[in-house]
Amino acid sequence: MRLALTAGGTGGHILPAMAVLDALKAREGLVTAVRFFGPDNRGERATVETRGIRFETVPAAGIRGRNPVQLAGGVSRLAWGTIVAARKLRGFRPDVVFSTGGYASFPCSVAARLLRLPLVVYLPDVTPGWAVQVEKQLATRMATSTDAALAHLPATKTVVTGYPVRASFFTTTREEARREFGLAEDEPVVVIAGASQGARAINEAVFAAARVLCEAVTVVHVTGTADLPAAEEIRAKLPESLRDRYQVAPFRDDLPSLMVAADLGVFRAGASVLGEVPAAGLPAIFVPGTFAGGHQRDNAKWLADAGAAEILEQADLGSLADRVLGLIRRPERLAEMRKAATGLARPGAADAIGDLIVEAAGK
Repeated sequence: MRLALTAGGTGGHILPAMAVLDALKAREGLVTAVRFFGPDNRGERATVETRGIRFETVPAAGIRGRNPVQLAGGVSRLAWGTIVAARKLRGFRPDVVFSTGGYASFPCSVAARLLRLPLVVYLPDVTPGWAVQVEKQLATRMATSTDAALAHLPATKTVVTGYPVRASFFTTTREEARREFGLAEDEPVVVIAGASQGARAINEAVFAAARVLCEAVTVVHVTGTADLPAAEEIRAKLPESLRDRYQVAPFRDDLPSLMVAADLGVFRAGASVLGEVPAAGLPAIFVPGTFAGGHQRDNAKWLADAGAAEILEQADLGSLADRVLGLIRRPERLAEMRKAATGLARPGAADAIGDLIVEAAGK
């Protein structure tokens, strides 16, 4: 099977595409060729090429919230991207195109249908953005993370699969993860990660509360690259006895194990939390972003309504330490949240989406 991948530029879109690809590659002899199609301006190329996948540059642009001049430019760029994608898809001759949404996926998805190629679209979030709103009309089959998303999608061709995550979330126990990080069984650990590129508002709230937090818990703070120097400066100013309890890094390749080991997470509510928080069985506090149409609020609400998380508004980040410590001091509440999160896990999500791709490709 020759497979074309296309996805938005954030981890919440790219990582599920990679997880599904891994599941398909595990089926011996199935995938004979794969290429990724998308814009070369948001970090996709590095993520894709480190996995040995050929990257095909396709222009794209966002159009939400643009003024008339920007909107016209964005539409023109999408139209040009569709022409480029059609030419490159014709040269690659895929059996099927798999899109995980985001504006970066739009030109390739439209081109797929213009060329009469099967198109499988996956909606990671609870609420579709404008790209998936169009792509759902073009799709041969669709998959989505949650049953709540079905209200926005065509029922006859949509399957609720769950959000596909890296297999490492399911291969390590909490006890093993704690030993890996040298954590005592009773040491409370909070992991804070704003997003794949960091989140300035969350980072600044952590900086302000670092001493109070570290007097009670070990904080593992994934800052993103831009705010790492500020985090290191905050760490240096802590009393020596607390510095080891404030661990900072721009990103963590071992985030799955870290989430499994932690007692509580503080995150934005991008699409990835719908899979990773349940897979790790991690109680969470979400600070939804208000950008990109506010879809993060729906993601956070779905997990909060299930009992797995709580929501902290960005305007209330000054109370971050109180909210974190309030939960850490209530182990029975954390246990309830962990149980609820674990109950939402879908370890077979990548394979389920893989089945739809194989079916659409006729393989």
